[in-house]
Amino acid sequence: LCAKYNIPTAAYRRFTNADDAKAWVCDKGAPIVVKADGLAAGKGVTVAMTIDEALAAIDDAMTDGKFGDAGDEVVIEEFLEGEEASFFALCDGDTALPLLSAQDHKAAFDGDKGPNTGGMGAYAPAPIMTEFQIDAVMERIILPTIKGMKAEGRPYKGVLFAGLMITSDGPQLIEHNVRFGDPECQVLMTLIRSDILPALIAAHDGVLKTFDLRWRDEVAMSVVMAAQGYPDGYEKGSSINNLDAAEADEDVFVFHAGTDRDAQGQLIATGGRVLNVTGVGASVGEAQAKAYNAIDRIDWPEGFCRRDIGWRAIARETKDA
Repeated sequence: LCAKYNIPTAAYRRFTNADDAKAWVCDKGAPIVVKADGLAAGKGVTVAMTIDEALAAIDDAMTDGKFGDAGDEVVIEEFLEGEEASFFALCDGDTALPLLSAQDHKAAFDGDKGPNTGGMGAYAPAPIMTEFQIDAVMERIILPTIKGMKAEGRPYKGVLFAGLMITSDGPQLIEHNVRFGDPECQVLMTLIRSDILPALIAAHDGVLKTFDLRWRDEVAMSVVMAAQGYPDGYEKGSSINNLDAAEADEDVFVFHAGTDRDAQGQLIATGGRVLNVTGVGASVGEAQAKAYNAIDRIDWPEGFCRRDIGWRAIARETKDA
């Protein structure tokens, strides 16, 4: 679809045989990107800076079965230099209504180090997505996708997620998903003033052309609290306390991702990514401060989070101050 409708994207090849994939990597060199060609809870992408890292990623997916059936095939993709962003549009088969952009942080640890995860935090809107970039994404990626799918006899209705790399040549498409994303959804829903349900119904009914959405003129940041060991092995059942204190600020919201209550009513962790602590402020810095102040009130020794969510936008704010 991308090639047929001139949608700018990274060059890639798909492989069903590990040896063929390895031979292609060795021929192309590094850096290079290895992706499990299926749903892998956001963990199936390896940005390999060396050939050895790429070969190990192919083994993880295709030989060791780390991602189950999702790793039966892999996509080997060229490495794009730039800044990543998440872009969302609501589609009704003909019309695409742009939503806010966001920026996710996939790596597990500060400084974008460590293995990829399902997402360790996000903020919206993403400053890199200027009006110029938004117009370019709509014109070069979103609208051609919608028109192309209709022309192919598969008109798409719903949320269209575009994972982007903003390069010196403009926005390039990394991937499409048909969902709001996580943790991007938390920041989008925190900032929307309109009721999302009528918008979804309008997408279903094909009347988005006459629809509009209103957004808060603020910034939202969501920081993921995960169980120690995530995204690899982690313990379940540890106690979480003091969430009331964390949510004392009216601009802080704690979304539960992997929690439950035990027989005594105690809140416990039951997953890898457990809480999304979300702050809203007039700037990225203010939203970040509110999110981390709330996290510091939570009593959960078995949890951890990245401490640098929003670092790119904070650097821009500091530079512009």
